[in-house]
Amino acid sequence: MVCKGICVRHKAIKPVATGRYSIGQKRCQMCEIFLKWDGLWCPCCGYRLRTRPRNLKYRAKLMATKKIEKAKLSAVYESPSIHAVAHKRNN
Repeated sequence: MVCKGICVRHKAIKPVATGRYSIGQKRCQMCEIFLKWDGLWCPCCGYRLRTRPRNLKYRAKLMATKKIEKAKLSAVYESPSIHAVAHKRNN
């Protein structure tokens, strides 16, 4: 398991407002690089990619971000039914 330099093609750009893991970037510990890659294994060295931060502070921040996104999605799915009920009452 040695870095062959293939990972440079999949190098991810650091996001400005959010964290790397929250937007789907993964880290290879062997190549020491963040990748934009769909698989669980590094395309370069075959090492398992990290999908979550190791630090407790950043791990908690990631979980909070996921909860907020989940709440937003549930609000979007619930809101049309509320409007439909209000529309039926008016008619």
